Amino acid sequence: MKIRVYYEDTDLGGVVYYANYLKFCERARSELFFKKNLSPHSLNEFFVVKTVEANYIKPAKFGDMLYVRTKLMKKRKASLLIYHEIFRNDELLFTANIKVAYLKDFKPYKIPQNIIDIF
Repeated sequence: MKIRVYYEDTDLGGVVYYANYLKFCERARSELFFKKNLSPHSLNEFFVVKTVEANYIKPAKFGDMLYVRTKLMKKRKASLLIYHEIFRNDELLFTANIKVAYLKDFKPYKIPQNIIDIF
């Protein structure tokens, strides 16, 4: 998924604020659903982030065009481990392993196959 870095994404120095990389990853995961005309959540079923391991390699800056790559690394009954990479052209800027848990009525629940297939 392509993302343009806007002023609102940056700190005073024009560098992407560290927390916004996680927002870019969230947008990329949501886009996987939107491309299938689905929503990443319903009224009572949705994903929540359980853990994040982030690696900030190089800074992105105001005006940069970034590409977020998303890959399913591990699947469990009620959770997924997703690997994200963020690039500027061919230059790797950021990586993250993000574990998400699937909840139904705020309790862990088996992920339906049609949702796993999105990843």
